[in-house]
Amino acid sequence: MRVAIVGGGLVGLATGYKLILAKPDWDVVILEKENAVGQHQSGHNSGVLHAGLYYAPGSAKARLAVSGIRQMTAFAREHGVAHEICGKVVVATTSDELARLDKLYERGTLNGLAGVRRLSVPELRELEPHAAGIAALHVPEEGIIDYPGVCRALVAEIEAHGGRVATRREVTAMTERPDGWRIAAGVDEVRADFIITCAGLYSDRVAALAGERRSIRIVGFRGDYFTLRASARHLVKNLIYPVPNPAFPFLGVHFTRLVRGGVEAGPNAVLAMAREGYRKSDWNVRDAADALGYPGLWRFVGRHARMCVAEVRRSLSPHLFAETLRRLVPELQDSDLEPGGAGVRAQAMTPNGKLVEDFALVRRPKALHVLNAPSPAATASLAIADEIVRAVLTE
Repeated sequence: MRVAIVGGGLVGLATGYKLILAKPDWDVVILEKENAVGQHQSGHNSGVLHAGLYYAPGSAKARLAVSGIRQMTAFAREHGVAHEICGKVVVATTSDELARLDKLYERGTLNGLAGVRRLSVPELRELEPHAAGIAALHVPEEGIIDYPGVCRALVAEIEAHGGRVATRREVTAMTERPDGWRIAAGVDEVRADFIITCAGLYSDRVAALAGERRSIRIVGFRGDYFTLRASARHLVKNLIYPVPNPAFPFLGVHFTRLVRGGVEAGPNAVLAMAREGYRKSDWNVRDAADALGYPGLWRFVGRHARMCVAEVRRSLSPHLFAETLRRLVPELQDSDLEPGGAGVRAQAMTPNGKLVEDFALVRRPKALHVLNAPSPAATASLAIADEIVRAVLTE
């Protein structure tokens, strides 16, 4: 059996790794369009290990985040990938956030997180002396990791077990024939008995190449980060998050200590005019037309108009960005921030303007498509791979 996996991000690489372990006699090839793996969402994120605090009990996100973080930390230990289980605090800064904080505690407990606990103000200050808040949660299982390092370790394992990772192989066509698939991948035509698509920002388009209807659309949201200058890094010891507002689809800006050193603050969330648009000026005609011509986007904007306006204003004003961060760390000054990197989230959106909240896998007789793998997909990638492999092996 020859299996072709389209996409060399964390989910695609983890799937190749787990599939080879389950079926060492199968021929597995991973096709990646860039000249190296993990170049987009897998390498443009905050590097956080998410333990499953936010997700609805019983959802795939909740189940796979909890098992995924444990698998990911074990993999990192075994393969020498830089990581640290440093814990995080989720801080309520106003009284109307207290009920939502309690709900998070209930969710975390139901999802099986170990050691999650409520914090009083003195207990919060012991962990994060400069954080504001009237109450908080401590999530000790969360941490930080070098996800590009995970990608490199997965490639090494795949190749050591006889698999192949082929870069510069952009898939432009897939044709199913009685004897299998013919895949146009860069300069090659690749033959496969089974295909698995894990294309992230292009998951809808790549699945469409294999005959899937684009019933949901990927809409890219750019997230900009600032970094704290060296003189201000003492303000954040580990991870400081706000209590998310359930009326809004994003977590809100937060502070993250990086495994490679330094502290990052962000991200915001604004519509990206290119699926690989890491700068405000980046523009891709096809991507922009795809998003702006999609009725679901305008229904989303209409439903979240205030949030959308606030995110755009904050993206244009470092002062407003800092003002939002000061809700968590009041001592922060505008001058403490300097521009950082950016990432683009692949948000699967329905025609009625709702984001697809959970992971979405579609199984076909000779194919499996990962149509939605939002955060915490990086943390949960090894656990998601187990789900994919089980689906592939179940006839």
